[in-house]
Amino acid sequence: MGLYQNRIVVKVGTSTLTNEIGQNDLRSFDRLACVLSDVHNMGYEIILVSSGAIAIGSNKLQMKTRPTSMRLKQAAAAVGQCSIMFLYDKFFNDYDKTIAQILLNAEDIEIEEKKENLTNTFDALLEMGIIPVVNENDSVSYNEIESEERLFGDNDMLSAIVAVLCRARKLVILSDIDGFYDSDPRLHSDAKLIERINTIDEKIQSSAGGSGSRRGRGGMKTKLQAAKLATTQGIDTIITNGKNPSALYEIIKGSSVGTLFVGNHLKW
Repeated sequence: MGLYQNRIVVKVGTSTLTNEIGQNDLRSFDRLACVLSDVHNMGYEIILVSSGAIAIGSNKLQMKTRPTSMRLKQAAAAVGQCSIMFLYDKFFNDYDKTIAQILLNAEDIEIEEKKENLTNTFDALLEMGIIPVVNENDSVSYNEIESEERLFGDNDMLSAIVAVLCRARKLVILSDIDGFYDSDPRLHSDAKLIERINTIDEKIQSSAGGSGSRRGRGGMKTKLQAAKLATTQGIDTIITNGKNPSALYEIIKGSSVGTLFVGNHLKW
């Protein structure tokens, strides 16, 4: 079966949803909800994969620093899930959109029966004109919070898995950086943005560097892994800056924004 041409998965990271001092960035929530609602009004189906539960839960609990112990991280995530959905519900409601929450664990995708049920749930929500908001279930999933090679890497891999599961045409990863560079722009002033990547080869992978910003856990390495998974299934993957969600208008028009990893369309 082919891809749904009008179905887009958008992934947003902690660094987009919080500001420089780690507090909730309400303007960012509002901009994101406005653009996604507007694109939805153009006839596109939108699935939002969102990180940020631990950071936003920490803010709600007025923690001075991000929690480090497992029990406090999971407590912050449990509080954060409520807070983040409240904020999304508030802002999307301003633009007359209904959202739904889907929390995932690894086994939800690995067990065939659960996977089928999940696909049916996504399809039913999208048919009803609802925007699903997806997150890793950090309040119970210790693997994702603690493991060195995190399964989902601040939800980058999760967004690719969701895009494949839902047969989306595009995956847009909103990051704290403008796209994929030939070297780390935070370390090299002469780093150049690569606008289009047809094949993720060893040279590209060696340019990916380490982890992301202080507030998010997913670096360029996990974004590259996500792009690799999605593109092998024919899904175009775009990495661009989350502080400018209106770039989505250009993306759906096919204009060059950030870095486009071209899907392997030979599969279809």
